[in-house]
Amino acid sequence: MPPKQQISKAAKAAAAMAGGKKSKKKWSKKSHKDKAAHAVILDQEKLDRILKEVPTYRYISVSVMVDRLKLGGSLARVALRDLEKRGIIKPVSKHSTQQIYTRAAAE
Repeated sequence: MPPKQQISKAAKAAAAMAGGKKSKKKWSKKSHKDKAAHAVILDQEKLDRILKEVPTYRYISVSVMVDRLKLGGSLARVALRDLEKRGIIKPVSKHSTQQIYTRAAAE
């Protein structure tokens, strides 16, 4: 084994200073879910779609309307109350946090 080479104190100090220049660890590397762009204003196109599609659903709730029609939750609640008033859907369970409806023509 050949003898080690002597390194000067200045070279050792430079090597020690250079060793700590590593980049900082990035903690968040997972993918993030995109923010949903749900409608918050009811225009005629959305109203027509609600009147056409929702009465065909067997299970109707706020979450179903948000998922399928890309509506905001408050808009879906208003639409459900309006559809019930028109007699298009009928309530199955009306709790303060979750209203469940079904189509009026169902047995």
